[in-house]
Amino acid sequence: MILFLASMKFYLATILFLNSLVSSAITVNATEPLFDMEAMRDASTLEVEVIQDWHPVGGQVPSRQKLISINVGEIWPGQDYRMPVRFVVPAEGKATGFHLTGGNNPERLQQDTKVSNIDALLLEQGVGQVQTVVQVLQMSGLGKLGLESEQRFAKSLNPRDKIQYWAWPATMMRAITAAHAETDHFTPGKVAMSGGSKNGATPSLAILHDERMTAVFATVSPIWDSPLRLCDRAAWDSLEADYGPMTHAFLGGHYGPIFNRQALKAGRSWEDLQQFTAEVSAGVFVARNLEALRSRKVDLFFEPGSHDFVAFDLAWGGAHHPDIPLYIGANTGHGIKDRHPGLERGTSNRTAFLLNHFFNEVPPLLPAPTITTEIADGILSIRTSFPRGESAESARLFWIANRPPDGSPGYIKELIPHENWSEMEFVDGAWQASIPLPSDVTHIDVFANHEKTVSYQGTHLSTWTSSPYTRIILK
Repeated sequence: MILFLASMKFYLATILFLNSLVSSAITVNATEPLFDMEAMRDASTLEVEVIQDWHPVGGQVPSRQKLISINVGEIWPGQDYRMPVRFVVPAEGKATGFHLTGGNNPERLQQDTKVSNIDALLLEQGVGQVQTVVQVLQMSGLGKLGLESEQRFAKSLNPRDKIQYWAWPATMMRAITAAHAETDHFTPGKVAMSGGSKNGATPSLAILHDERMTAVFATVSPIWDSPLRLCDRAAWDSLEADYGPMTHAFLGGHYGPIFNRQALKAGRSWEDLQQFTAEVSAGVFVARNLEALRSRKVDLFFEPGSHDFVAFDLAWGGAHHPDIPLYIGANTGHGIKDRHPGLERGTSNRTAFLLNHFFNEVPPLLPAPTITTEIADGILSIRTSFPRGESAESARLFWIANRPPDGSPGYIKELIPHENWSEMEFVDGAWQASIPLPSDVTHIDVFANHEKTVSYQGTHLSTWTSSPYTRIILK
């Protein structure tokens, strides 16, 4: 009897232990945040290595610069993660706030930055730069670590194991900590981030956790949590019923490259995938945090591209988040070369956005307009309008009929026909246009782009804001 009870105790203890391993493997404890922000702000753990100390750099706008390497933290126990950081401040005095970017590589950061374009305008007014590295690890000479990260994550579904969920955002947070530690050269102020692809996704995630960050301008990167991203089995089954097994590395998944197949192959289930997305998405997607971000007075603007394989869910986003400010360039996205003849030329959205964020005297870009549609006698009529006090200088409409669904291969491949656009007219307080509907159209997607000129020190910047991407079902 004693032996039996001892065996039962050992059995129960083993089961409880294995259950705890499975639970911890799925994700970080629900009560534990993805980022320990006290640790992220702790300058004493940066373990700074000075590569190039403060020195003057000439050019169109002279500056002082410094290059260091910092300890971002442990990705998993025993695995440190270090990245370089370059500081750029005015030739005299301190920088107040800075423009933070990760679209660099270690080799390029070894060279002094020749400040130009928008960063020259900012530096002239005392806004600095902080540059770090948010790239695939192979570009940083850490390809083996990147491979191990993917293998660990497929088995664990622990976001801490995956570079894009923890290491990249943490790199940007720790770069801020490093800059603020340079008290002789930086005064804490606004921190605006900009970039595309992984450098649009990373700051969009990081800003949800780090209140020192105040603005994001992101291109060709995720914005919202559509069913495909959440691994909704019905959405995946519907798509694969029409298109077969999804093999594209990005069309689907959660926040970037699809991990579904790797996780399932590693022994995880669809229920595990859904549990993971349910637990982490509030800390990942901007669309889930709009109220909190607005209460912090964070500035946001997105350029997802009309045919991008990372931002593959425009129709869902337009229907569920019509108030997020964005610009959709016709036939734009990763790898798209056949640009539309109606594509707006010489756009300066990023420049105007950053100038407005740092300088109160610069007017903002247009907010997202509302869009309404009406069908009568085979004609689709479209109207867009802005809140009182906001107005556009011009507008143009784009459309595509029978576009394949979000997340499908055809969504990327079937471009907006070159003839499918028109200038809109301003009538009775709204921008208007109409489209004749062919008899074989089952649905039609439309969006309208609106122009506003933003001026700064005698320079006139053309900016464009889109209406929500709208799908009209006809049959």
